[in-house]
Amino acid sequence: MQETILILDFGSQYTQLIARRLRELNVYCEIIPWNKPRELTENIKGVIFSGSPFSVRDEKSPVPQIELYKGKVPLLGVCFGAQFMANHFGGEVLPSKIREYGRANLDFVDDTCDLLKGVRINSQVWMSHGDTIKKIPADFDVICSTSDVEYAGFKVKNEATYGIQFHPEVYHSEDGQQLLKNFIVEICGCQQTWTPDSFIDVTIAKLREQIGTDRVILGLSGGVDSTVAATLLHQAIGENLYCIFVDNGLLRKNEFEAVLESYKGLGLNVKGVNAKDKFYAGLANEKDPEKKRKIIGGVFIDVFDEESKKVEGAMWLGQGTIYPDVIESVSATGGPSATIKSHHNVGGLPDFMKLKVVEPLKLLFKDEVRRVGRALGIPEAIIGRHPFPGPGLGIRILGDITAEKVRILQEVDYIFIEGLKKWKLYDDVWQAGAILLPVQTVGVMGDERTYENAVALRAVSSTDGMTADWCHLPYDFLAKISNEIINNVKGINRVTYDISSKPPATIEWE
Repeated sequence: MQETILILDFGSQYTQLIARRLRELNVYCEIIPWNKPRELTENIKGVIFSGSPFSVRDEKSPVPQIELYKGKVPLLGVCFGAQFMANHFGGEVLPSKIREYGRANLDFVDDTCDLLKGVRINSQVWMSHGDTIKKIPADFDVICSTSDVEYAGFKVKNEATYGIQFHPEVYHSEDGQQLLKNFIVEICGCQQTWTPDSFIDVTIAKLREQIGTDRVILGLSGGVDSTVAATLLHQAIGENLYCIFVDNGLLRKNEFEAVLESYKGLGLNVKGVNAKDKFYAGLANEKDPEKKRKIIGGVFIDVFDEESKKVEGAMWLGQGTIYPDVIESVSATGGPSATIKSHHNVGGLPDFMKLKVVEPLKLLFKDEVRRVGRALGIPEAIIGRHPFPGPGLGIRILGDITAEKVRILQEVDYIFIEGLKKWKLYDDVWQAGAILLPVQTVGVMGDERTYENAVALRAVSSTDGMTADWCHLPYDFLAKISNEIINNVKGINRVTYDISSKPPATIEWE
């Protein structure tokens, strides 16, 4: 069984970042809601309690079953997790006189503590809490402090139970990764065997056992996730995988033809289906973003169901669902994390399809999917592609969708993306695209006054899309692209550049 670290999620914005940090150390971990605890098994090497937007003083504050884990496996409480342990066992947590957010420095470090080996005096840490521990229980020892936080970290006497009031998982905590490594490798004893190659071997073996000789249908999108999922399934079951690539009329310019061509070299059995008119008809006059997503998902399922009936004996539906999708979707059904958007590829199948779901990537983050894809030998042109939303340009056209609006946005998007490639900026950007705004502005072209559409360009840097910052693209590049768009795309007379980060904004506008 794969050695595992459990992360109990109390709703912190940083919970997924903890998981990613552990995965970077080649240790497998899983995030579970605090109110759906898992019994200990032999492969669970340790447990981490995440932070939370709650205060331990709130009546509705999470109260986990800590007795399931404390004293039985190594346990680390981060921020709220630490405050919960201190409060639960007789300490005292009170509001901070000064709300403690942002950078702080450790002015005391117990270098005899296993958790803090290699963590330096004056090391920068990242605080994010409105409460603070004012008193620790008698059997707790302080292991680190800052000038404002006496109990920045503690250890339970004679027990591998620890708490820290800062976030080691964020980049701003300089020795945070060292602290996490101390916990999972030195204290929990993990062997660091979670690698792309090991994932591929284990996953292919599981798929063969799970599917046997059944046939699987998979909807390809041309993106990284569905391509890696298809390649894993293809290596596991060969010709019993049937791939369908649907043109929903909301793809990028020439993407339908280009993607089909790229899949020929991978040996995948792919059928292309042109369903533009069905999607446009379903979306006619609809402006609400969530309804548009649901319409796109619904029409896709109808088209997919129609095509799947042509594959005799199909028993399974393959999906490129990845871990953030699963976590966000679980949160919508009782978990603690906030749901940001709906995903029509997680648990959204209608009963009439009667297909079992297989999701070979559902435990991976986006950057891990890329590493697995490279280990599988998938061309870099596919692996290095920017993420593209499932609803496609449908959520980059604000307001109602028409074929003409799609044409305009495809042209703008093509100039922008090709420009990034020509200027060798594409690989420096995590995701980029154009948004057609429901705004018309006055302009002058030649000697004539115009009243046409405005577009916004968006380019962000990120690792997994959970947080993102806008890219500081060169002014010369932006000037060139703006000029090219306005001169070549009929219907556009104004170009803007989005300089919002996530949070508070999201990457997409809808």
